[in-house]
Amino acid sequence: MRFLSNLRPDHFTIALLATAAAGTALPAAGAAIPLLKIIISFSIAILFFLQGARLSRNTIIEGAVHWRLHLTVFAATFILFPILGLVLSRGLELALAPGIALGVLYLCLLPSTIQSSITFTSLANGNVAAAICSASASNMLGVFLTPLLMSLFMHTEGSIPLSSIVSVVVQILVPFVAGHLARPWIGEWVERQWKLTGLVDRGAILLVVYYAFGAAAVNGLWHQLSPRDLIVLLLLSCVLLALVLAIMTGASRLLGFSRRDEIAIVFCGSKKSLGSGVPIASILFPAAMVGAIILPVMLFHQIQLIVCAILARWYAGRVNPVSHWPNTSA
Repeated sequence: MRFLSNLRPDHFTIALLATAAAGTALPAAGAAIPLLKIIISFSIAILFFLQGARLSRNTIIEGAVHWRLHLTVFAATFILFPILGLVLSRGLELALAPGIALGVLYLCLLPSTIQSSITFTSLANGNVAAAICSASASNMLGVFLTPLLMSLFMHTEGSIPLSSIVSVVVQILVPFVAGHLARPWIGEWVERQWKLTGLVDRGAILLVVYYAFGAAAVNGLWHQLSPRDLIVLLLLSCVLLALVLAIMTGASRLLGFSRRDEIAIVFCGSKKSLGSGVPIASILFPAAMVGAIILPVMLFHQIQLIVCAILARWYAGRVNPVSHWPNTSA
């Protein structure tokens, strides 16, 4: 029964599916489109402003000293994943609907998650301080590296213009830095208002999903996408996650990391961020492409939550429980 409960999608996943369905059935049209674009841009800026305000300076200092662990996670996120993504996307270009293979590559170029990486590391009794620093650094670096890597790997389909990369920096990095600089004045309030800030975070993502899937429907994505494509994408996501989990587990042991460090490496190195992926895609790609681009990200997001929930319980069962659970809200 516990295993079956892990397979049940969470409320946010259900909301994502419902929003995608609503965007497909009732896409934005006419004068609503420019207004929706303005709202989305503003909501993305607020999302990353709040993320910056949540990040503790002490957390950065505490975790930054563990450089070998961070380099290992960085290698998984921005070297191992991109290599696998490039091989898989090139091999499936003819087998999947247009844009889906590119979405697989985009998925592999995204930074790690913050919240779920930290949560699962904590549940598994891993090195939470290092996980917080590593996942946070991955997100900050991803603002630069994801667009640059995407532009590099898209040489056969036209590179991403510099203006799009600049837009990512303006809409994401600048609010993030501003939020972190404002933390001394608003940090405690932001942490207390976790329900409100969580609503803002999820609301921004849902807005982008609604607009993206509406544009995809208008441009005929669902007429090109068959049930076979979804099955192939599901199997591909499972294989991709299994490969990275196996490689990171073996590498952390080969490099002599402790069990607590191994847990942080496995969970931070195997994740891909829906929260960063959806907003960045909405800035980098034309509206007609975004639905196909983020579909693999949405699917991989749910699979990684299910698998890592099971894995975290397995890790926790192999070590003695700790008496104090670290604070993962920083």
